[in-house]
Amino acid sequence: MSEQHDLILKVEELKTSFDLGSRVVNAVNGVSFTVKKGKTLGVVGESGCGKSVTAHSILQLLPRLGKINAGQITYYGEEKAVVLNQLERNGRKMRSIRGKEISMIFQDPMASLNPVYTIGNQLCEPLLHHESISKKEAVDRAVEMLSLLGIPSALTRLKDYPHQFSGGMKQRVMIAMAMVCNPKLLIADEPTTALDVTIQAQILELMKNVQKQFNTSVILITHNMGVVSDMADEVVVMYMGKIVEFGTVEQVLSCPQHPYTRALLRSVPVLGIGRSNRLETIRGNTPDPSEIPEGCAFAPRCDFATDQCRTAPSQTDEGQGHLVRCWNLEEVRKG
Repeated sequence: MSEQHDLILKVEELKTSFDLGSRVVNAVNGVSFTVKKGKTLGVVGESGCGKSVTAHSILQLLPRLGKINAGQITYYGEEKAVVLNQLERNGRKMRSIRGKEISMIFQDPMASLNPVYTIGNQLCEPLLHHESISKKEAVDRAVEMLSLLGIPSALTRLKDYPHQFSGGMKQRVMIAMAMVCNPKLLIADEPTTALDVTIQAQILELMKNVQKQFNTSVILITHNMGVVSDMADEVVVMYMGKIVEFGTVEQVLSCPQHPYTRALLRSVPVLGIGRSNRLETIRGNTPDPSEIPEGCAFAPRCDFATDQCRTAPSQTDEGQGHLVRCWNLEEVRKG
């Protein structure tokens, strides 16, 4: 997909599962993609498709029952390439990368901010851990980052606790915590899910400004196609642990090829569509992750499915790196 010197991250045939005793859940099943320096990769799909598990696999933050079974995650740092999944989860090297070179904005700031520590303590902690600076220098950096993210009276607010911030302000604090060490790669997992539309727009604009200022690469995980259209350069569409379509934003959103991508786009609200026009839904439900059907996992919900879909489709290049995993592309285009 790209020359290595343009890359910050390369994921190859990643497979991650959860051993639940009575059953094994293959949450990520052969995922491959790259992230380019200074660019944003959008990762979209319904809940349970493997987006967040992929992110947690990259940072080695899987819960105890989770395990990377195969594949390679290569991070291209300034010094040399590092295979992240060959490092100990909480070893010295992984801890030096996590939070410093690769950071993550988690879904829920209510659960991610520690209620018993001040915002200042939580912002300064990664700086003091990763960089050789004084407490005063850490405070100055924290104030600078909060101010950059639009939090007024930043120095005073360092003394406040999370419950003293609104939902939108908590999300800004989460972004500040992720960005305070100036990481090369930022993973944003549904960063605006719990916010109203106006605050969403403000947060996304702030993220774009911070990304531009620090030339940060971003993996943006979301189910919101509008956010992807506004933020991303390239898009990965995931379904039940596999990538079913990949391409530039223009390729995927303007000319979607996979039936699942088309169904996702048809379910997006459009301003001015009128009350008489109902949103389309994707029929059926996502299968149990431990009982994914053989072949194409989307086949039971697909209008174009044939007997051939009982075997796993190969990935084809529809031109200029637009990759699609489907047997019936000709029929889909006609439809």
